[in-house]
Amino acid sequence: MSNGKAQSPTVPDETGTQSVPQQAPHSVSMVPGNGTQTNGKKNGHNNRTQPVDRSRRSFLGRAGGLTAMAMAAGIVPLEPLLGGKQTQAEASDIVYSETNRQNDAFNYRKQEAQAEKVSPPVAPDNGDFALYTDHSGTWSKTLQHSALGIVNPTSFNSFTTALTNADFADFQNILVGNPGGTNGNAQLNGPQTSLAFDLEGLDSHATVLDPSPTIASAQTADEEVEHYWAAMLRDVNFTAYDGNATVAAAVTELNNLTYIKSTANNEYPFPVKAQNLFRGQIVPGDGNVQGPYLSQFLLHPRAFGALPINMMFKVFAPNQNFMTSPTEYLNVVSGFPPTGQLQFDPTLRFLRNGRDLASYTHVDVLHESYFLAFLLLLSLNVPLNKGNPYNGSRTEHGFGTLDPADCSAALPEVATRALKAAWFHKWIVNLRPRPEDYGALLQAHFTNQNPMPQAAAHLHADALNSQAVAKTLTQFGTRLLPQAFPEGAPTHPCYPTGHGTVAGACITVLKYFFDCTLPIQPLLQAAHTDVMQPSEDGLSLVPYTGTDAASLTINGELSKLAHNISFGHGIHAGIHFRSSSRSSILLGEQVGISILNDRTPGYNEPFTINITKFDGTTQSFVNSSPGVFNNGTSTQTTCPALA
Repeated sequence: MSNGKAQSPTVPDETGTQSVPQQAPHSVSMVPGNGTQTNGKKNGHNNRTQPVDRSRRSFLGRAGGLTAMAMAAGIVPLEPLLGGKQTQAEASDIVYSETNRQNDAFNYRKQEAQAEKVSPPVAPDNGDFALYTDHSGTWSKTLQHSALGIVNPTSFNSFTTALTNADFADFQNILVGNPGGTNGNAQLNGPQTSLAFDLEGLDSHATVLDPSPTIASAQTADEEVEHYWAAMLRDVNFTAYDGNATVAAAVTELNNLTYIKSTANNEYPFPVKAQNLFRGQIVPGDGNVQGPYLSQFLLHPRAFGALPINMMFKVFAPNQNFMTSPTEYLNVVSGFPPTGQLQFDPTLRFLRNGRDLASYTHVDVLHESYFLAFLLLLSLNVPLNKGNPYNGSRTEHGFGTLDPADCSAALPEVATRALKAAWFHKWIVNLRPRPEDYGALLQAHFTNQNPMPQAAAHLHADALNSQAVAKTLTQFGTRLLPQAFPEGAPTHPCYPTGHGTVAGACITVLKYFFDCTLPIQPLLQAAHTDVMQPSEDGLSLVPYTGTDAASLTINGELSKLAHNISFGHGIHAGIHFRSSSRSSILLGEQVGISILNDRTPGYNEPFTINITKFDGTTQSFVNSSPGVFNNGTSTQTTCPALA
């Protein structure tokens, strides 16, 4: 607590304002040196006296951080800071101890750092990197390629050398296919994010994720077949799946695929039906398979303060497919500009089909959908989490802690940390190829390409014998997977997805702040709407008439939102396998929980907040007594990924 009186004479300048206290121009004072600079580093001149620099630069350097910044910006008068004639500051209005606060802050941060000092074993990959010595089972987009599935070995080695050495100069010397290209697919997308540190939550390298399925597995083959059907159905509205002949053919084939019909399947609703086609699943029967295909969080208008948001989007025009010729595929994966160009629908529409979802997720800010969900929760007056300490208070409410302002700021916070975790597993652990790469292996296999990619000889029969692949050959003359974007997939590996990891983390935050166990229909009805779905033309919303409307919960619709977005950028766009999306959502939840565990003991308010995780289990956050720090090491913070 401040207890000294500071008064310093000032001299008016010519304008009558107060100026900085004058100093003799050649006055230099000598003070004993202790051998240590103010930043704690040794200055190398022990036991010597040092001159006191009375310049403005020196004064700002000695001033407190906020004080110095404020003074440098000229936004506060100097007199109160320097002790002008009107300054009589004895202490703060409310008594507090600077020393105790400093120690508490340090201990909090130290104990959270100790809690997050987790050292799991080196994360295992799926074995494809070592198995295929020509790297045909490994991601390699933007590098130099000589044929379908064949990357230049020198180019590939420069790439892995940079990731191994973690030296910025090595990344600058990677032998890409189109060095200096300004098109988006000419450069690697953020590989050094995989190496970044952070100060909150688990370190990216301490997060846990199962290895991705191998390229020869039935699981990857079945997921690839799903992509071919999704490409054929991009322009069919979700509400029109029932009775559609192509949907019926997709359902029949998918139900007979090796992995999907096996007991190992934990990611496809089974049996596959028109109603649950291209829907996600964390546990059987969860919110993903209930109600309309699209989450209510993607449909209903809401407000961002005074700005109304009608949730109608600029979407792609129908009947566009890209990268269906070997020449174009090889051109794009080698980093050269695609020849195709997107065409857009001139009319804004509500999202209604796979192409619309791909349109939205092509350009969205990664946490955008969850901030929009936050705005809808506010618009619907959804109450705070039942464990919020301000519930029922007659004297105060939160502002900046445990309130909507806190929530809105936490969403982008967890998003950036979720990306670091995803990028570690993408670039360092898995390097899983994209669905477009699997399609290239199919094409190489059936055309007996020379040289033949090693992985092409190991593809599972489910993909080799697929009706969907055969239909694609009939339509396009090749077995390459039709892409929704001219540039195909982004220039980073497939597993896990950035969209899905951010989804898992942000939705965990929303559950922490709001009571997401509630059914959503009564809240919608109180806002003079109901459970809705898009009209056939996407120009309006119409009531959903399914018998399960009353059973939809906020938690279920949030899980559906995570899958809508991740599948929109995955299955419907042709750029992410289903397992990459599912595992990423669980990884994001793991990141979100670790960050909230770190934040919880920092609040002054005591509380116990419970959330329902994606798998239906409960996660608790307890701040039983401020200053008793939660170590954040609950076994529930691990990520079972594909388990």
